[in-house]
Amino acid sequence: MPVMTTPIMSESEVRAAVERELPGVRADLERLVRIPGIAFEGFDHSHVERSAEAVAELLRGCGLDVKIVRSGGQPAVIGKKAAPPGAPTVLLYAHHDVQPVGDLSLWESDPFEPVERDGRLYGRGAADDKAGIMAHVAALRAFGDALPVGVVLFIEGEEEYGSDSLERLLDEHRDEIASDVIVIADSGNWDIGVPALTTSLRGIVNCFVEVRTLDHAVHSGMFGGAVPDALTALARLLATLHTDAGDVAVEGLIGREGAVVDYPEDRIRAEAGLAEGVDFIGTGRITDRLWTKPALAVLGIDAPVTGEAPNALVPTAKAKLSVRLAPGDDPKRAYVALRGHLEKHAPWGAQVSVTFEHDGDPCVIDAVGPMFDAARSAFRTAWDGTDPVDIGVGGSIPFIATFQEMFPQAAILVTGVEDPHARAHGPNESLHLGEFARVCLAEALLLRNVAEAGTDPR
Repeated sequence: MPVMTTPIMSESEVRAAVERELPGVRADLERLVRIPGIAFEGFDHSHVERSAEAVAELLRGCGLDVKIVRSGGQPAVIGKKAAPPGAPTVLLYAHHDVQPVGDLSLWESDPFEPVERDGRLYGRGAADDKAGIMAHVAALRAFGDALPVGVVLFIEGEEEYGSDSLERLLDEHRDEIASDVIVIADSGNWDIGVPALTTSLRGIVNCFVEVRTLDHAVHSGMFGGAVPDALTALARLLATLHTDAGDVAVEGLIGREGAVVDYPEDRIRAEAGLAEGVDFIGTGRITDRLWTKPALAVLGIDAPVTGEAPNALVPTAKAKLSVRLAPGDDPKRAYVALRGHLEKHAPWGAQVSVTFEHDGDPCVIDAVGPMFDAARSAFRTAWDGTDPVDIGVGGSIPFIATFQEMFPQAAILVTGVEDPHARAHGPNESLHLGEFARVCLAEALLLRNVAEAGTDPR
């Protein structure tokens, strides 16, 4: 156990310091939410630059050495403060870019003007992931000059757009961001009042499938009944992707059982907004279906819009598919399996072409050791004695596998600020302010506990 040369703040001192900083933290969170930093193509990327500059200013205010970096993509921010003698270093990750807002008519208020309603702060990025940034800032402000560990903050600028340049950035700055513990604040908690550590995430494969049956559109009355149209052929092809029960029917994809947390059907029905009378799909436990088995969705279809569709047979139709891969599966092999399935099941001899878009690895974290104990203790204290649960996540954060590969000795703690009602990526995204206060306290306590636990990352 290393000997600390600076006294570590007591639990009560940390709690009081976080409470003192929360009003300013919320005000700065609202300022970040007002910046529409969307890294997707077709959006004004000057706002992403503004967002990076705002984050850099916040980190400088915490006494960190800060620089804005990029490697062919959107700007990321690195802030660093050296560890006291004998203390470990903690990498704190979040991202400052946000999802597009989609249909504005579905928002109850301006997505880039934060508004509080019933204890929740509404706005795009309020939960995903600007609150993650501000949880890091809250912990740093609480300690001030008495920070008991070294910190490296890595705030990415294109996570929502696929993190295309992240691996290059990590490689280019590997030495300066190397840490004993990595805290990734981009997940969520099990419920309001119940903290969680995320220990597995599914991978992802996105692709496009296009079906062609004709050289050009033809009269549906003159040729219908003998000549197939591409949209009908596409519909039949897409129908082969699932069994009648709703399980994914693509041979070769890995799926397994083993989730240990129960997810009551009435709860998931309410949280997902499942329409009355609609059944669940798939077989097995709900948590297995969401966390440890593959899922496949049709995200969109290119075809004539109904209001403008002529009475003609469509020559081509195209769909975007997204497969979520169970932990342990390989995205490259899964794409080959999916492409083979689509080509094999082409109806009526239709021409089928499959185009890869992007993929990402699943991951499993062995959440045992002193640093995970330090995290669970911090969560238990911040949530007034409620034990944290280990959860899987059906979504994907592919770069976690990159962190695992680059820093195999580091303990990786996947945490977050979201709750089941946050509606990240959707209209009316929001942050539960009471939970956010607990998250801020938990992170400060985590840094304190990590300092006490020492440098052993196992």
